[in-house]
Amino acid sequence: MELQISTYRTGNQVIVAPQGEVDLSTNDTFRKAIDEAFINGPVDLVIDLSAVTFIDSTGLGALIGARRRAHAFRGSLVLVCDTHVVLRVLRITGLDRVFTIVPSLEDAGTVDRSAELAP
Repeated sequence: MELQISTYRTGNQVIVAPQGEVDLSTNDTFRKAIDEAFINGPVDLVIDLSAVTFIDSTGLGALIGARRRAHAFRGSLVLVCDTHVVLRVLRITGLDRVFTIVPSLEDAGTVDRSAELAP
């Protein structure tokens, strides 16, 4: 399945919104979209996973890399996810304790950025 990704800026945040499956065959596209969000330096990145129907370990690796990069640039990373399938993978892998996860884009704008900057 082809992965569609929308990227846009709203206020101080850059939103990366993939649609479809994030897996081995689409991971390069996903990573490239995330990398492009950091081109201009520090960024408060929001990855909207609400239209992702499947994510595998390569997609999780891309999310972990994005978190590391955001923190290295003194930015932040918030995941938007209300999809049971993706939330289940995040819970099983323990990544729900690593990432700040909110159910909607509106909630992403209210996250305390200082808490996200903690290692």
